[in-house]
This record gives sequence, structure tokens and C-alpha cells, in this order.
Amino acid sequence: MKQNIRKYFKEYQWPDIMAMIRNNRSAPAICRERFNGKLVVITGATSGVGYVTAKKFAAQGANLLCINRNQEKSERLRQEIEADFGVKCDYRIADLSNLQDVFRVSEELRQWPAAIDVIIHNAGVYLTKRELTPEGFEKTFMVHYLASFVLTHRLMEKFKAQGSGRVILVGSEGHRFAVWGLDTDDLHWEKRRYSGLKSYGSAKTAQLLSMLIFNDQFEGTGVTINTMHPGEVKTDTGQENGRLYRWFKKHIFDKTLKPAEISADALYYLGVSDEVSQVSGKFFNLTTRENPAPPAADREVAKKLWKITLAMTGLDSETGFSGSESNTLQNTGK
Repeated sequence: MKQNIRKYFKEYQWPDIMAMIRNNRSAPAICRERFNGKLVVITGATSGVGYVTAKKFAAQGANLLCINRNQEKSERLRQEIEADFGVKCDYRIADLSNLQDVFRVSEELRQWPAAIDVIIHNAGVYLTKRELTPEGFEKTFMVHYLASFVLTHRLMEKFKAQGSGRVILVGSEGHRFAVWGLDTDDLHWEKRRYSGLKSYGSAKTAQLLSMLIFNDQFEGTGVTINTMHPGEVKTDTGQENGRLYRWFKKHIFDKTLKPAEISADALYYLGVSDEVSQVSGKFFNLTTRENPAPPAADREVAKKLWKITLAMTGLDSETGFSGSESNTLQNTGK
């Protein structure tokens, strides 16, 4: 990590930091184009940003395929969307903290008969204490990074065959909490003291780094991939944490936040507007392009993380994750 401090210290620029502060006060650009009959996949669509985004796209004529954890909430969402907007709203149940679930639902998406016009990786989690997934991954890293990586990787050929499509990662300015970048030797926080902010920042940094390599993979195919910060908006993230955290969030932090509808407006713009149809590999604060923190733009680390992730998930063998990669995990930062 000391080496990272020396590496990135001179790369931080005050104009970039001031731009972030200024952009946090800006409203998103608005797209008024319709999206009739197009298919939009959204993860985590039963609450918060995902819920209002699903309604935004449906109101503009898009059909939806939502990837959620909860059957009852998903069915309620389906009925509401179809009744209110007259579009088709399918859903699949998957726990994105479970890698086997991610592979299962990714295969269903690969086989989906219709073209996927937009996929929005929105599902997220914020934890104040370290938790592990069934496969032994740190949970924040799994939900924010590994899940979106596996889904995008397994859909690459489908998107390329379509010759079009937009991949949107709901990232965060919180990637800046990983001030000195990723520790690729300790991605699951076994050697360091766990911090909710730093873990979240690391996962979001990893997401941005993966975008760089995915963008290379999509070059010349008509497919784009971008990451957006959804603004300082009120969501249900953090409900897994203790009573004190939930009280603080509800009575203090949430009162300073904006409604999630501005995130939906931004995601609709990035998913539909012709103005960004050829823009790829970029980070947006809502709809304003912004330079991410230096560790999130390090292509050397991005390539290293890409290889680690392929091994960690079993994607390098093209067989998927079967729960038998424990030896691989030990050699790739687990």
C-alpha cells in the first residue's frame, strides 16, 4: 500500500476534486425520447434507485426484466408496472451475493430470446461489519463487483452478436474512499482491519477498473459500457446493519438527501439518449462526465484485477463457478 501512495499521490488533481463537488450540485440532463418495445434488465429493482428507474423506463414504453432477491416484492412490482404502464415486466429471482445464483441467472439472460437493449447493474449493499458469502467472498465486493462482472462477462457474446446494447454500472463517488487503490492481495479483507467505507470504496474502484477492460472488449461492436454515480439520493441501502446505524441513517443522513427520481432520470438519459450513443468507458456524476480518482483509472491494475477475477470466479476455464475453486481462491487474493 505504501507503494500505491507514492504511485498515486502526484496524480490527484485539485480541479478534478472541485469538479466532483460542483457536479454533486448539478441536475441530470433529461432525455425525452421514447423507448417503446425495448428490453431493459435491472438488478435490484424492488426498492430505491432500481424501483424508480424501472418505473421511468416503463413509463417510456420499455419492457423490463428485473433481477431481484424477493419473490413477493418482485411479483408486486410486476403487477404494478404492467397495470400502470401496459408494458411487459418479467423477473427472475437471484441472490447476487451468491455466485452460483449469479451464474444461473446469467445463463438465463444469455438464452433470453429477445435482444437486451440496456442492462443496469444497480443492486448494492453497504455493510459496517465484514460478512462473507457462501463461497467465502467478502459480501460488498461480491455484490457490487463480482456479480456485475460475471453478468457482463457472460453476456458479452450476446451483446456482440446483437451489434448494439448499453451496459450501465451504478457506481459511486464513494470509489474515492479507496484513496490509495486496491490491495489485490487482500480483496476480501482478511489481512486488514475492515472498514465499511473502505470496503465499499474498493468494490466501486474494482467496478470502474473492470469497465476499462470491458470497454476494450466491446470496441467496434456497437456496445457501450459506462459507470454513473447516482447522486446523493435516499435509498434503502444499509438496512442490514445495526440499530444505531439505521437510526442515524433515517434521522440524520437521509434528511440531507435528494429523491431517487434524479437517479432514474440520469439512468434513462445514459440508456436511451442519442447524445451518448457512442460514448463508452466513461464515469458520469449523474449525466456529467467526470474524471474518477487515479486508482480507478490505473490500467495496469485493471489488467491484473481482470485476470484475478477470471480465476476467482472460474470464468477463465469457461466452466463457471462450481464451488470447487478453493485452491484458486488461495492464489488470487482470497
